[in-house]
Amino acid sequence: QEQLVESGGGLVQAGGSLRLSCAASGRIFSANVMGWYRQAPGKQRELVAAVSSGGSTNVVDSVKGRFTISRDNAKNTVYLQMNSLKPEDTGVYYCILTVIPTNADYWGQGTQVTVSS
Repeated sequence: QEQLVESGGGLVQAGGSLRLSCAASGRIFSANVMGWYRQAPGKQRELVAAVSSGGSTNVVDSVKGRFTISRDNAKNTVYLQMNSLKPEDTGVYYCILTVIPTNADYWGQGTQVTVSS
C-alpha cells in the first residue's frame, strides 16, 4: 500500500516562500506521475503542478513563474518550491501519486499553507 507523507506547509507573509515535500513509500511503480493539488476554503480541489517519472512537468497558469515542481526518483519524493506567494495561494495542499498503467491515485493527508497579506 502506497503512502504519501507531506511536509513543509506553514504561515508566511505575502511575497515569501515555502517548499513542500512529499515522500512516497510502499510498492512504487516506476512509471508514475506525482503532483500537487490545493483546496482553498469553499472551493474545489484544483491541480497546481505535476511531474512524471520521466521528468515532464505541468504547471497551471496561475502559479507559472512562481512555483517550481521537481522530483527525486531515487527518494520517491516530489517537491514544490513556492515563491512570491500571494494570499490567494492559501489552502490545503495535497500530494498525489498516479500509477500510469492503472491510473490508480494515492493521496497524502494534506498540508496547510497560509499566506497573510
